[in-house]
Amino acid sequence: MIITCAQLDDLPMLLSFRDEAAAWLGELGTDQWRRPYPADRLRAAVEAGQTFVVRDGEVTAATVTLAPVPPEGLWTPEEEADPALYISKLTVARSHAGQNLGGRLLDWGGHRACRSRAAWVRLDAWTTNRALHRYYLRQGFEHVRTVLEGSAVSGGPRVSGWLAQRAARPAEHGFADRTVPA
Repeated sequence: MIITCAQLDDLPMLLSFRDEAAAWLGELGTDQWRRPYPADRLRAAVEAGQTFVVRDGEVTAATVTLAPVPPEGLWTPEEEADPALYISKLTVARSHAGQNLGGRLLDWGGHRACRSRAAWVRLDAWTTNRALHRYYLRQGFEHVRTVLEGSAVSGGPRVSGWLAQRAARPAEHGFADRTVPA
């Protein structure tokens, strides 16, 4: 498997990944990702070179976004002063579930953070998805806090405010990395 930067022509596939994941999550009893993701925000992440795809031959198996800037309104100024990379939109195609691709992408993100001299790899997870929280804890992340109010966009309740981090570290992730070095 190789990991590479997503391209603009990957946008329809990336959006369909999100829809597939939302349907699966709904079957598990969570409302995570029920609202359509704004295509313009995903386009901006792709154009910025922050969205990556894992390819298994000709098939896209997973995607993740790794950004140097945190989502607005989640991390304190003191936390933001520590260099970090922020993982979001990690999605594995259901056809590739059960192969630890999510864990390997988290390791890849931590490895990339380490290479860029960041101290942390951080994420925010869906606030009510307890199974997802347990998953990240098993992956070595530590829960920092849960932010429930003050969405930077709407000022209302925040749906993705369970914050976690782990130290950036070198890792074996098992991908042939075809991305531009961090």
